[in-house]
Amino acid sequence: MATLAQRPMHPYEIAQTLRRQGKDTSTKINYGSLYTVVQNLEKHGFVEVTDVERAGNRPERTVYGLTEAGREEMTEWMSDLMAVPAREYPIFETALSLMGVLHPDEVTRLLTERLQALEVQAASGRGALRKLCESLPRIFLVENEYQLHMVEAQAEWVRGLLEELREGSLPGVKGWRTFHETGEMPPEFQELEDSYFDK
Repeated sequence: MATLAQRPMHPYEIAQTLRRQGKDTSTKINYGSLYTVVQNLEKHGFVEVTDVERAGNRPERTVYGLTEAGREEMTEWMSDLMAVPAREYPIFETALSLMGVLHPDEVTRLLTERLQALEVQAASGRGALRKLCESLPRIFLVENEYQLHMVEAQAEWVRGLLEELREGSLPGVKGWRTFHETGEMPPEFQELEDSYFDK
């Protein structure tokens, strides 16, 4: 709907516009289901047919535009997205919550790999952003800025965690190491588990 707020378009043009404006880097888009999405929006009264184009021997293309109800729905949805923090579930967060199943040395090795990849990603992002700033106003690049800052923040956090792992100063790391090297649950871990389930 946000793309149709620019002007009425047919679904193929919506896909082209999303790609051209780089929205596929900030939004998970299933181009194969775009026609179905537009049809569902029409069924709910959020978009309507504004024109049917025919060029030469090509099939007809149905052009859709936002209805007033669609504009209201889009505005309400966007307002919620912008103002209300939502709980998201990044895969890395899941991996961190389960990292205890791996040996601390293996986690250190894997996080080192991740940090290297994040540093490359951040450098690439900074370069791309500089290049884009030469031809586009910043208003069209704020999502790219946000992505870059998130990558840099994650890299900084991983760097700090790695330092604690390497120094052995991360609280609980000795028990974690003992568990993997002896197969025995350290008493302090067992006490924590017991107190957790006693709640």
